[in-house]
Amino acid sequence: MKSPPILRNKGYRQQSIFQPENLVREGRRQKQVTDGPIPALNILDPDGDILRHLIATGVAAKSEHWPCYHSDLYEFERAGQTIGIIGCAVGAPYAVLLAEQMFACGARLIVSITSSGQLQSLGPTPYFVVVERALRDEGTSYHYLEPADFIEADSALIDTAYSLLCNAGPRVFRGATWTTDAPFRETESMLAEGRALGLAAIEMECAALYALARAKGYPVLCLAHVTNTMAVSGDDFEKGEAHGALEALALIDVLAANVPDLTEF
Repeated sequence: MKSPPILRNKGYRQQSIFQPENLVREGRRQKQVTDGPIPALNILDPDGDILRHLIATGVAAKSEHWPCYHSDLYEFERAGQTIGIIGCAVGAPYAVLLAEQMFACGARLIVSITSSGQLQSLGPTPYFVVVERALRDEGTSYHYLEPADFIEADSALIDTAYSLLCNAGPRVFRGATWTTDAPFRETESMLAEGRALGLAAIEMECAALYALARAKGYPVLCLAHVTNTMAVSGDDFEKGEAHGALEALALIDVLAANVPDLTEF
């Protein structure tokens, strides 16, 4: 039996015909967007709660230099730094589509803060996990790297980020996650396998973002915001004050103040 198409004819050593820089160029031309860099630190906010809080409190404004056809990038100030953020960047393909364009536009560090389901209890939810590696149960990563069960994050980046975030205020752990493309196909056998592998949480972006980081040498940090037990009982998905935005921003403050240390690897 042949392997499935997603594992065939990827040409990992070949350059892609469609380059993010070219999409950025055409977006600028067609949308008449001023050429200029976006902030060094950029946040992918799949739930959109961080961005909605920033907009509601009047501290975020649309970037003048973001040419993407599919999204709006907002900018806000924290810890003396201008930070970019895109809300509702859900799922591996979309997250990587945005990350590629962010780096093409001058980003130096991308941080994904994604709501996640609990697999191994590290305490009562919510809390954060600095993702060290992710199980590749999605499709995007296989377009960037050869097949393997896991994708490892940059260990030096993880060590530095974890040491910084441990003292930020919110509860922060480190561990592995399972990245899926199909959240409503989380069967008991799959969950049992994830627990047997010692995975802390399940989410939808980390494996793909880390594959991009490995393939192209980009600094990417994924934080799993463990907020739920997949709604198997009531009173789930409680993220805390401002739907978790305040605790997430406490972590962002620390990262923003230390961008040089997080991008030197």
